This record gives sequence, structure tokens and C-alpha cells, in this order.
Amino acid sequence: MSELGYERYAVQGGDWGAFIGSRLASQYPERVIGLHINLLAVRRDPKIAAATPEEAAYLEHLANWLKEETGYQWIQGTKPQTLAYALTDSPAGLAAWIAEKFRTWSDGRISRDDMLANISLYWFTGAIGSSFWPYHARLHRPWPFDTVRVPVGYAEFPKEILHPPRSLAAHAYTDIRRWTVMPRGGHFAALEEPQALAREVTEFFAALR
Repeated sequence: MSELGYERYAVQGGDWGAFIGSRLASQYPERVIGLHINLLAVRRDPKIAAATPEEAAYLEHLANWLKEETGYQWIQGTKPQTLAYALTDSPAGLAAWIAEKFRTWSDGRISRDDMLANISLYWFTGAIGSSFWPYHARLHRPWPFDTVRVPVGYAEFPKEILHPPRSLAAHAYTDIRRWTVMPRGGHFAALEEPQALAREVTEFFAALR
């Protein structure tokens, strides 16, 4: 960023962007004005001791999610090329692989045209394989960041894959300034609720001026 002329900057992200933003904020706190995320990059350890009923409920949900919902992570993180050849060869297979996540991780407000546009981007460019490699890197490398100490804002969408309570999130993000529970939306917040997300991001960074 400094090579582009930005000595200080604001960072926002969800999904992988939350991990990248958290890493930037952790490694370069003097340059990051603030970090806004809509996915909490909290270590997923279901065996930690729960101190509150809220934490216990989250850890129970986490254990079930790790058991039932992480198959895609393991195949993409361990045998990415095998899966990539299969999905690059079959448009129906590719559509099924992506559509299942749209169904599971959203509140059902994504239009069919938007979903098909997303699938088409992968199909016509042959890019599904390259999208798997961050999972391989994540599975075979250390946790990507240390504690984040810059001001943090978080938008909690109800259909996000996991909802760590604030007490656990505070171990990774020590200066949470804004925590907003959103009325609807999920993992694909920028696609599902773009205006609500944009408003939330704007209000968070406006307070840091």
C-alpha cells in the first residue's frame, strides 16, 4: 500500500478478506486506521473451556459445524487438484458445489441470476481450481495473524457460518469499538445486503476520523 502512496488506510473484509485484513492490522498497526469485518477470524477450537452460557452454546455449535460442515475445507485443502479437474469438467458438478454453499450460508435472498453469474465466472474462466489453493495454504501453515489491537468494527449477519461471542472474539481483537447485529443476511453479505453493509462500514470509519 505504501508503494501506491497510502501511508495509512482503512481495511474491510469478509471471508478470506477478514483473515487478510486481520493479518494486515496485526502486522502493521501503525498504518491501519481501523478494521471492519463481517466474519470473525477466531481460532476454531471446540475444546477450550467455556466461561459463560453464551460461550458454551457457541462451542456446541462449533463442534457440530466442524463435524457436519467442513468437508469442503478438507478436500479443497488436501486434494485441491483432484476436485478441480472434476468441477472443471462438469458444469452440473460445479453448479452443485457452489449452489449448496449459497443455500447453506445465506438467508435465501440471493437471486438465481446472481447465483448463475457467480457460477459462470468460475466456469468460463476455469478458475475453480485456483480458488482452492488458499484452503491448502491455510491447512498447511500456522495461524495467519497474532492479536489485532487496532480499532475493530464487526457486523454480525444471522446466517454467517459461525458467531463467536464477543468475549471470545476479544482474545483476538482487543479494541472492538462497534458490534452490530444485522437483521438479515449471511456469509455473502456484500451480495445479499450491500446497502446495509456499506452503511455499517461507513458509520464505523466515520467515527474514527
